Amino acid sequence: MSLDSDLEPGVTCSHLSTAFANDHEKSSLLRRYKRAISWHAQRVNEVGRPTKRRKFSSPTCNACGLSLSRPFVCLTCSYSGCWVGYHAQQHLSEAGHTFCVDSKSGSIFCAECDDIVYDATIADVYRSTTLAVEERFTSFQDEQKSREPFKAWKPNDKDAEALDGAAPLPCTARRGLLNLGQTCYLNVILQSFIANPLLRNYFLSDKHNHRLCSKAKDCTCCEMDKLFLEVYSGNEAAFGPTTFLSTTWRASSELSGYAQQDAHECFISALNQIHATSRASTKLACICIVHSTFGGRLQSEVKCEVCGNVATITDPILDINLELKGKAGGQNYTLVSCLRRFTQPEKLGAGEYTCDKCGKPTPASKRLSIRKLPPVLSFQFKRFEYKSGDRTTAQKVETPVRFPASINMAEFTTLVMKAQESAPEKGQKGEGVASNSKFTGPDALYEYDLFAVVCHEGQIDNGHYTCFARYQDEWYYFDDDKVTHSSLSACLQSQAYMCFYVKRHLDYKPYVTPSYVVKREAEAAREKEQEKEKEKEAAALEKEVEDALLATV
Repeated sequence: MSLDSDLEPGVTCSHLSTAFANDHEKSSLLRRYKRAISWHAQRVNEVGRPTKRRKFSSPTCNACGLSLSRPFVCLTCSYSGCWVGYHAQQHLSEAGHTFCVDSKSGSIFCAECDDIVYDATIADVYRSTTLAVEERFTSFQDEQKSREPFKAWKPNDKDAEALDGAAPLPCTARRGLLNLGQTCYLNVILQSFIANPLLRNYFLSDKHNHRLCSKAKDCTCCEMDKLFLEVYSGNEAAFGPTTFLSTTWRASSELSGYAQQDAHECFISALNQIHATSRASTKLACICIVHSTFGGRLQSEVKCEVCGNVATITDPILDINLELKGKAGGQNYTLVSCLRRFTQPEKLGAGEYTCDKCGKPTPASKRLSIRKLPPVLSFQFKRFEYKSGDRTTAQKVETPVRFPASINMAEFTTLVMKAQESAPEKGQKGEGVASNSKFTGPDALYEYDLFAVVCHEGQIDNGHYTCFARYQDEWYYFDDDKVTHSSLSACLQSQAYMCFYVKRHLDYKPYVTPSYVVKREAEAAREKEQEKEKEKEAAALEKEVEDALLATV
């Protein structure tokens, strides 16, 4: 359909614009829309709980009586119908009604346009309605407290004053990086950093300003700040990250020189240096930008097969490394199959484990699971094999790996694995979050979207790194200084070496004040008390002097 130039911004249907012009009609339409969306969002969250499943009934098509898990609901009356049998469209035509909504996706079908139409107001209502339902169904680890409700950011007077004098920046940053002598390994990692929404928001919000930094040199956070300034400067010419490269070489001697290097080693080195030079860097429970973005926790459980005793250890992780060895049952590897193999129990060799309860070496099995999911997931496929630790005898694993545009990580988490083990019915496993625990939360807490892929082409001794990155809904291909428009299909067909996924909905702990805020407030209160004590001492001293003078007189 063609767009009408007289439509309001964000509206692509003249009939919807006309309906919104009438306040009563708009209110009625949005009320029915919210009811349909809330029903499906509530159903998705309830179905994950076996105790609630029997209480939740599905509507039926008013025309054919088919039970509907995804009904299309009329926004004028109470009719609900199926889409496959054209009963929803037929109702609109016969009743003279204009709009119906897909309860799952929130898409509105206009009978006059005979098409699915978009509206910015409807999109905002859909997001806020589904989010409200998810918040209501998330208890985390405390049944007395629900999920902290989302609050949209609104600038205060100070923020508004700062924004008034700020210069607008381009929304996207598609700038190539010059190859400074076999430095493609660095370029692809920097492109993944630039496409990372959490790193972008941190450095563009001036959380680390290189002009105000107290460090004289070799500050990787300063180099990140300079990188984002260059990329978002509006200059489309390729940029040479010379100072970033020299800082990396001085910080990591194993990466220095013009020999070919491993992009994953560069990635880990860069994260360590950003962490070390960040203002919020701490040794315990670090809240720096690196650990706030990539930091997760991996749980290892070793179970004694004699007494059943389980020894549990949790370790911090910044990424997940996945093995690739030949074919998997005659099929090509997938990211999900690699993760399942990564988290499945494995038998330990004889004498590898000594049970604390038995007091002697016993046969045991070990299983890994993700205790805490980070906001950004980084996966590395181990494509380079080294025999006997000798890097000169390395060979590349060319095994294809299929990876999705989005992934649900629920089945690989400790919480869901425990819930599945305790499920009384075997048939409960694999359905959504598939647990009878009320603490697992909705599927939305486990969903991630792909935003960058690092690829390696050629052999280990003469290869080349390239990168795919997503900006808004468009995909681009970065080959050093060359940037070309690409597609999701081309990205998914590439030979991935590293994949980066960002959490679809960022969550945070409810009713918890950050430790640095508590510490800052405590220090401020202590300083006020000290000032009061000083004032009291000064007043007392002044009174003593006055009394002494009066006594002399």
